[in-house]
Amino acid sequence: MTRTTPARPVAVEALFPELAAYRGRTTRLHPRPGRPGCRDSHVGGPLLWPSDEPWPFCDEPHQSETEGYAPQEIRAARAAGVWPRSRPWREAAGPEADEPTPFVGLAQFFARDVPGLAAGPGGADLVQLFRCPRTHGPRLERRYLLKWRSAARTERGGRFLAVPPEPPLVRWEHELPEPCVLHPEEVDSYPWAEDDTLPPALIARIDAWDDAQIEEGGRHAPSYQGALSIPPGWRVGGFPSWASTGPMDITCECCGEPMRLLLTAGGDEMDADSHSWMPWEDRDPALQGMDSIRRGQSVAMPTRLRFGRDRDLHVFICRADPGHPPRWVLS
Repeated sequence: MTRTTPARPVAVEALFPELAAYRGRTTRLHPRPGRPGCRDSHVGGPLLWPSDEPWPFCDEPHQSETEGYAPQEIRAARAAGVWPRSRPWREAAGPEADEPTPFVGLAQFFARDVPGLAAGPGGADLVQLFRCPRTHGPRLERRYLLKWRSAARTERGGRFLAVPPEPPLVRWEHELPEPCVLHPEEVDSYPWAEDDTLPPALIARIDAWDDAQIEEGGRHAPSYQGALSIPPGWRVGGFPSWASTGPMDITCECCGEPMRLLLTAGGDEMDADSHSWMPWEDRDPALQGMDSIRRGQSVAMPTRLRFGRDRDLHVFICRADPGHPPRWVLS
């Protein structure tokens, strides 16, 4: 099934004609629970990983834990519609609890499936995203990994890893992604309006319009940031949202060149400010607003993943050389 984003509640370029010069395109991925295969673009499904290639492990020191969740019990609990029970970390994880931890495969995207996906080093057209399921240091930092491949060359290999290594326990239930198929859709988007992302006079007019909307329609009236500029959820390309941090200049740590947004991973597909982006196919046409959205968690938080405190994870790559290390920004 396709997914179709409704027209914006207000024609943003009619309100602010100057925005036409800043219009960009982003590909909404619309993950929904399903059964993707290793040759599909997906979140949470099996990766196209050669069987003779070592799986990535995180060998950095990890924060000690007291409790955790066994991946197989998380899956069983989700299937039963209940919450998994936690286990004492040492008792369940065993003496290997401080050993290197296998990364969890979060997603993979093929350029043939996802319009606007940037090419990787050497023209790589398949990208795979991983996260260490444990935290690092006193600030509970996370470690991510990006793997680029040539899809055709990898597929010609023929033999792929059926069951990747996984940790005996993960710290939180939302470390384990729900297998989701994708429904890519390109939509227009516009920059976040803050600091120097747009001309100051234009940002001032947008802020004034937002204030007038709240005064006339209350706190659930459409706003520029929530309803007109950047869609929520998983997406490729486009503009980063800066709700938590404010705009940041992201430059390559190798060469100092500005970096481009490769993809955004978002835990929630909607909230009170952004529900107007929910596709028609996930709505009851007889109802209005948030009341029209059907199927609960499978559309509100389909992947079951969270990033930071309900933030977006932005993955940036170097414009000059995508082989340079990516940067990970929670915002």
